[in-house]
Amino acid sequence: MIVAGARPNFMKVAPIINQLESYAEVETTLVHTGQHYDKNLSTVFFEELEIKKPDISLGVGSGSHAQQTAAVMVAIEEQLLLKNSQDNAVDVLIVVGDVNSTLAASLAAAKLHVPIAHVEAGLRSRDRMMPEEINRLATDAISDMHFCSEPAGKENLIAEGVDSSKIHLVGNVMIDTLLKQVNLAKKSSFLSKVGLSAERYGVVTLHRPSNVDHPAVLESILTEIADLGNEIPMVFPVHPRTRSKIEEFGLSKALTDSKKMVILEPLGYRDFLCLTSQAKVIITDSGGLQEESTALGVPCLTMRSNTERPITCTEGTSTLIGNSALKLRQQLELVISGKYKKGSCPALWDGRAAERIARILVTAFKPSTD
Repeated sequence: MIVAGARPNFMKVAPIINQLESYAEVETTLVHTGQHYDKNLSTVFFEELEIKKPDISLGVGSGSHAQQTAAVMVAIEEQLLLKNSQDNAVDVLIVVGDVNSTLAASLAAAKLHVPIAHVEAGLRSRDRMMPEEINRLATDAISDMHFCSEPAGKENLIAEGVDSSKIHLVGNVMIDTLLKQVNLAKKSSFLSKVGLSAERYGVVTLHRPSNVDHPAVLESILTEIADLGNEIPMVFPVHPRTRSKIEEFGLSKALTDSKKMVILEPLGYRDFLCLTSQAKVIITDSGGLQEESTALGVPCLTMRSNTERPITCTEGTSTLIGNSALKLRQQLELVISGKYKKGSCPALWDGRAAERIARILVTAFKPSTD
C-alpha cells in the first residue's frame, strides 16, 4: 500500500508504483488521503505522470495538524484492517516525504504491526518550528525500512540510533520523475503562451509560514521581487495559501507594481517543469524545488534559514538567503552577471532511485519457497 497526501507526493510515488508493477508478483494499492485537494489532480495529471488513478481516495481535506493527522489515522486503519481481513493482506506500507499523511499512515500501520518503508528518510532541518520536521522525526522512529535520497539522511539516522541494515541510500525519486518528463516539458508551448523566452526570466514560489504569515516580512519580499522584476521578468505562480495571505494583509498592490511581474495561478506539473527547467534563476522556499533546480542546473535562491536537503547547497545550485531582501538582491546580481556558483548533480540522482527501491522491497518481502 502506497500513501500520498499532497500533490508533490505523487511525483515521488509515480516512479515507485511503475517500478513495483513491473514485477508480476506485486500488487499495489495507491491511497490518496486528500490532505491537499487540488483540482489539477485529474485525469490529465495522472496521464502526465503515467500512473493509475488512486485505488482509494479518503477525502480527508483541510484542517489543523491534529485534525488532519487524526482523520488520516482513522481512515488508513480502516483500509489496512479491510485489506488484512482478506487474502491480499498488506505486506508493507510505503510512505513518502514529510506531510501529515505520512506520519498518520505510519502510526496506523505501526500499531497494526504492518511494516513501514519511508522514502526520503533521514532528512533533517534541525528546526522543530517546522511541522514537517516533527513528521520526519516521528515517521523515521517507527519505520522498518529507510530509503535515503542523500548521504546526510543516512548519517542522521545512524546518529539517531537506527540500525544501518535498515538504511538504504537509493537516490532521489523526485529526480526520477523530473528526468523522465523534462524533455517533453521543454517542448511545450507554455513559455510562448505567457510571453517568455528561455533563460530570460526568474521563477518565484513562496508558501512557508516564515515567509508569508507575517505582514511586514511578506510585504518586504513582494516589494523586493517586484523591484527585481524591473531587471529580469519574474514569473510567480501564486500558491493558494500565499494568495490568501496577500489578500488578508492588503498587499495585492505589491504584485502589480512591476510591469515585468507575471502572476499565474498554480500550474500543472509539466507546465511548471517547462517554466523551471528553462529559467535563469529560481527563488523559492520549497524543498522539492531546491532538489529539482539542482538536477536542472538552475541557480536557486532559497528563502529559508535552514534546509533538510543540505546537498543542494554543498554540491548543488542552491544558496540559503533566509528572507533577507539584501541577500536576495546580492545573489541575483551574481546570477545575472554570470558569477553565481556552478553546482553539480549528486550521485545516485540518476533517474533510477525507484528501480533500486522496488528491487529492495521485492527482495525483502518475497514469499519463502520453503
